[in-house]
Amino acid sequence: MRAGPAIEALRPQLKAWRRDFHHHAESGWVEFRTASIVAEELERLGYDVSVGREVIDADSRMGVPEPEVLAQALERARDQGAVARWLPALAGGYTGVVANLETGRPGPVLAYRVDLDALDLQESGDGHHRPAREGFASCNAGMMHACGHDGHTTIGLGLARLFIELKAQLSGRIKLIFQPAEEGVRGARSMVEAGVLDDVDLFIATHIGTGVAKGTVVCGHNGYLATTKLDVTFTGVPAHAGANPESGNNALLAAAQAALGLHAIPRHSAGASRINVGVLSAGSGRNVVPGTATLKLETRGETSEIDEEMQRRALAVLRGAAAMQGVEMAYRLAGEARNCEPSPALVDFIHSHIAGLPGIDNVVATENRPSGSEDATTMMQRVRERGGLATYMVFGTELAAGHHHQCFDFDEDVLPVAIHTLAYLALQADAPALRRHSEKS
Repeated sequence: MRAGPAIEALRPQLKAWRRDFHHHAESGWVEFRTASIVAEELERLGYDVSVGREVIDADSRMGVPEPEVLAQALERARDQGAVARWLPALAGGYTGVVANLETGRPGPVLAYRVDLDALDLQESGDGHHRPAREGFASCNAGMMHACGHDGHTTIGLGLARLFIELKAQLSGRIKLIFQPAEEGVRGARSMVEAGVLDDVDLFIATHIGTGVAKGTVVCGHNGYLATTKLDVTFTGVPAHAGANPESGNNALLAAAQAALGLHAIPRHSAGASRINVGVLSAGSGRNVVPGTATLKLETRGETSEIDEEMQRRALAVLRGAAAMQGVEMAYRLAGEARNCEPSPALVDFIHSHIAGLPGIDNVVATENRPSGSEDATTMMQRVRERGGLATYMVFGTELAAGHHHQCFDFDEDVLPVAIHTLAYLALQADAPALRRHSEKS
């Protein structure tokens, strides 16, 4: 593949895209500006572009902000330079973008997934933090690209440009999936249920960093935990704490007892398991028996089955705490991801082909350490269920601070390395070992 000069020529644009997305960070379901710029660039290049409800199933979205928050974010995006003609389709939090490139030659459908969203985090303004020092720190309060998704979106756009130049050498169909709301594992299921993955033969999701050294590429990360995110509300009866406390039903006590009980759930012997209450809010004043309380919690498991067991036990604790205080308990699913192992055939193929590519010093077949959770596993699961092959690649890079930290930043040299590697794999995608239904499991 003679893509080196093209990628080198693209470097200034990659830097500009990444820093622009970083500066205008948008969190899950409000990526209006980001998605509109992505859609505009893809259509300009000649891709068949689908957005909004075409690629997002409304009923499968999780953790969507309230309508007034969505409306405010849409107007902010418009003021910050969003491409206006795409906004009607994206409005309401339908911020997914999918682009297809037909090569005109028979071959597989090869899909690449990148994510769009930032975290709900206030970025550091310290002068030692490069984005602050060089003027591209987030201009949106409480939103920051602290996980590298600005880099992922840039990789997707870089691939899109490169594939146009390589079109005569490609076969089958290329599908580029720009997913919203990965943080909190809220967005993938809605794209799966919209059918975005149903025609995919080969699927590659990517991430930069994650503790992997610069120059190292992991062909199949296998450590992501299945997870369930729950928002819980306890509703009791408020009362005067001095005059008639016996007439109240204390929602705060129910929530507090639930929090302690949840953390007392034993860990699972069959594999890694986690539970955490991250938020407890209750009460209105010291002299009022609290009538409402809320919890935000998560369970995780090395397998989907372990996570389901943790969730079952968590719900039993929540119901029991509510019963003890005579209050009502309700919950809603705020996020969910299943676990899915990478396809061995695809991992082996990548491992055998990418050694020696520019910027790659070390190729690791699989990495199996339990870590966080990742929305792409839901997409991987759908592809594998339908007979395709799927994997999750990690491109190592130097980080200024850990993921989800207010001083997170990464070495932008990883962007051309990832683009070159992923484009190279597209040129090999019609190899017999990767054809649909070839997987031995």
